[in-house]
Amino acid sequence: MPDLESPAPATASGSGRGAVVAGGEPALASRLAPRVWERAADAARSHWPEYLLEALGLCLFMVSACVFTVLLEHPGSPARQAIAGGDLRRLLIGLAMGLTAIALIYSPIGKRSGAHMNPAVTLAFWRLGKVAGWDALFYVLAQFVGGASGIALAIALLGSMLIGDPAVNYAVTVPVEGGRWLAFAAELTISAGLMLTVLIVSNRHALNRYTGLFAGALVAAYITFEAPLSGMSMNPARTLASALPASVWTDAWIYFVAPPLGMLAAAELYLLATGNRPVLCCKLHHENDSRCIFRCQYYS
Repeated sequence: MPDLESPAPATASGSGRGAVVAGGEPALASRLAPRVWERAADAARSHWPEYLLEALGLCLFMVSACVFTVLLEHPGSPARQAIAGGDLRRLLIGLAMGLTAIALIYSPIGKRSGAHMNPAVTLAFWRLGKVAGWDALFYVLAQFVGGASGIALAIALLGSMLIGDPAVNYAVTVPVEGGRWLAFAAELTISAGLMLTVLIVSNRHALNRYTGLFAGALVAAYITFEAPLSGMSMNPARTLASALPASVWTDAWIYFVAPPLGMLAAAELYLLATGNRPVLCCKLHHENDSRCIFRCQYYS
């Protein structure tokens, strides 16, 4: 697994074992620390537009999730009153969020950032060696900030009375049918399924421009069919964003553990199945002229 930083080893001054232990290690640490922070500063200075766009992507996704949940689930909504069936309303929410994901992936935002919009996705691509350590860290931080900002923006647009109604409850994700362990298994499975699909499709030149369509279709299907089990999160930043204003932390650990485990397992399975064949890149849509900051082999 790639390290956050891999500095070259330094040789301690002095002679004998005692000089290395007593003087070498502090000296080594004092030399390495500035270099680590310099690399972090270089990454932030060079790649801040991608970090900002990554945050914006999840922000807009969360706004969309809140808007469509209010529209189709709030008791006072005309759409909710006209559509009595819960399964049909969930299908419509799934279609709306799948289309939202597709729109963001193929938008200028997603073309530039890669449209991970999920710490588990970034972590899996880091494991595959496609994202540098500092970029991965800043992407994850941006995703959490973006998710929380999206909920805050939705509250400002819709009002806490609408989005905080018990039928909406800030679009929180909690186990529903079957309890926590079934929810854990479901989150693990859908996360692995999404990541494996992304890897298979994005690494085939005949298909990779359609990766966003496959991802959006899975989001729609998961919300329609899996949401009754876990609430369909697949994303730690998405879960935290809703849990903060709702103050609902029921089995929240599931959504911080299962999605990263599932996507990391999918990455390992992909490497095993392909004989460690290199991954082209980690953008979900790469067939564009936007800058790529990743360890990219898309055009090689």
